[in-house]
Amino acid sequence: MNLEPLFRFLHIASVTVWVGGMFFAYMCLRPAAGEVLEAPQRLRLWRRVFARFFVWVWGAVILIPLSGGGILGHVGFAAAPLNWHLMLGSGLVMIAIFIYVVTGPYAALGRAVDTEDWKAGGAALNRIRQAVGLNLILGFVTIALATLGRWLT
Repeated sequence: MNLEPLFRFLHIASVTVWVGGMFFAYMCLRPAAGEVLEAPQRLRLWRRVFARFFVWVWGAVILIPLSGGGILGHVGFAAAPLNWHLMLGSGLVMIAIFIYVVTGPYAALGRAVDTEDWKAGGAALNRIRQAVGLNLILGFVTIALATLGRWLT
């Protein structure tokens, strides 16, 4: 049974959830929350948003490498085009940044909200914003490698 179409679906769906979620959060929710909410409400909102979103990202972080490995296994690692190898590298960097966000600034955001230390919460949220901004750029680069890669490499 050829599972490659299922692997491709899982791969693309997981990337869509992760990168699309970052785009929405960074480009739409972040500016709107900053316009209408004071720091305590904004920080509480982000903590709850991230708590829900990060569950989905963990799923993507697991499914993307597994499904990519399934596709690579079908083609063969050595036979895979250069853009696939570059996509794998950028994806691994994105996963590392996500793990940094969860274990560092997101944990700090939770502690700050719990203790109502709004200054520390704002600093943590700013670090998350920077990391998500970088990951969003890497996400688009990765998508470009996947879709345009044969023309770029």
